[in-house]
Amino acid sequence: MAILSFKDVNKGFGEGTARTEVLKNINVDIEEGEFIAILGFSGTGKSTLMNLIAGLEMPDTGSVTFKGAPITGPGPERGLIFQSYSLMPWLTVKGNIMVAIDSVFPKLSAKEKDEKADHYIKMVGLSHAAGRRPAELSGGMRQRVSVARALAMSPEMLLLDEPLSALDALTRANLADEILHIWEQDKKTCILITNDVDEAILLADRIIPLNPDGTLGDPVTVTIPRPRDRMAMNTDEGFHKLRAQVTNYLMDVGVQAKVEETRTLPEVTPIHGVPAAVKAAQEGLIEERFLDFSQLHKIYPTPKGPLTVVEDFNLKVNRGEFISLIGHSGCGKSTVLTMAAGLNPISKGAIKLDGRHVEGADPERAVVFQSPNLFPWLSAKENVSIGVDKVYPKASQAERQDVVEYYLERVGLADAMDRPAHSMSNGMKQRVGIARAFALSPKLLLLDEPFGMLDSLTRWELQEVLMEVWSRTKVTAICVTHDVDEAILLADRVVMMTNGPQATIGKITEVDLPRPRTRKALLEHPDYYHYRQEVLDFLEEYEHGAKPKPKSKPTKAIAAE
Repeated sequence: MAILSFKDVNKGFGEGTARTEVLKNINVDIEEGEFIAILGFSGTGKSTLMNLIAGLEMPDTGSVTFKGAPITGPGPERGLIFQSYSLMPWLTVKGNIMVAIDSVFPKLSAKEKDEKADHYIKMVGLSHAAGRRPAELSGGMRQRVSVARALAMSPEMLLLDEPLSALDALTRANLADEILHIWEQDKKTCILITNDVDEAILLADRIIPLNPDGTLGDPVTVTIPRPRDRMAMNTDEGFHKLRAQVTNYLMDVGVQAKVEETRTLPEVTPIHGVPAAVKAAQEGLIEERFLDFSQLHKIYPTPKGPLTVVEDFNLKVNRGEFISLIGHSGCGKSTVLTMAAGLNPISKGAIKLDGRHVEGADPERAVVFQSPNLFPWLSAKENVSIGVDKVYPKASQAERQDVVEYYLERVGLADAMDRPAHSMSNGMKQRVGIARAFALSPKLLLLDEPFGMLDSLTRWELQEVLMEVWSRTKVTAICVTHDVDEAILLADRVVMMTNGPQATIGKITEVDLPRPRTRKALLEHPDYYHYRQEVLDFLEEYEHGAKPKPKSKPTKAIAAE
């Protein structure tokens, strides 16, 4: 008999015309010891599904049963780990875990409770931090405490509600590997909610997609043998096929083009002299070494003396090239980008754009940040207009409006141009940020982890939007990212940075894949996983702050400069 069963479950919120049906006709059985990943877009009801299992919500119709009995409320047999850590800030790591043990095992002796706490703290690798309080821990360490606390309650089922989504890519990967290792030790029934396809494939026995309409898709069985190794999977044909199957399904049900072809871009010239983006030729601009980073350094004064964050960064970028800049947290990627934007003074060396030194901020260099920084009280159209009015001083008001509306259409906001920014989702706000940057017809587009705050499925959609708009303008672009797939998908060259301090370029990979690119097409291209392996190998070499010895020459791409 299944340990957990959903039978004809429906759940909605609100009354009358304001009612929203979140989950519809959910039927699924989960066997004891299974690891299930529920995969879907933001807003599809994943967390509502988890709350029904945890007993925090009740179904409107249908039943949710655990071991044959209806779930009527929370219970220690179902241990829940949230996206946010929910730790008590005044207690130490051990104190937080002891609270859970005291509530579930009141009859244990003090010695037994102490040993149980130490066992689970050791299991998640935090013995050295048992006496620290949450404020003294990194995000990854806090999430480890949450995992240890849930395990210490000895639940029969472990419920993981996007436990890794707030973490950086490296911490996320390491913690996913730890969860897998812990699960393999005692094979508890485990249900993971995630929006990350690779995470689902690495961890799960079965992947169950949750569709945008609140129904469940057909479960996908993960046939890759255990134990699974993240790096080894990249060369596994089974992984490639499964990844393409799940990705294509999710894109088919959730990522649909929202671009309407109704406007053309007017023939107007911005103040910094780049002809209208719709023109194929851009007269008067340098073709080769259009953007030139020469012996670039960034040095910060500290009480212990000067700290060199970026050292001897040399890169020549041709006009119309798209560069991805990747490396571990703290390697100086964003520092290089903010220097190119003129927002961060150069300590030593130079950056030249179109033959002139970069000095101070200028609309010829448009920046899209992780958070789009919109004026919340202004509409999408008004937010984009602010820059356009300054950049096209000789254009008529109607022509400027055409520029604004053209790019808002391109990013899929044709029906939301007049919505105020405060009423938009993060994904919609980032669309406005992208439209605003392109509308400036910049010589250089700088993207600082533009999709880093979004769930992976919204990220896919906006990557396709970005590529579609970029393919029309061919603006020279640099995108800082920590996402290997994003780096390869977008770029002509992937520039990999060594760890900081004294970070520099460690390797450059030229991505010779056909354009225009789509995620579906790339996943099926025979060379795609070779490029992915190159970047993964480099990042693994520099994991955990390692400082490998410099190689004789990073790559042919650098030598060609």
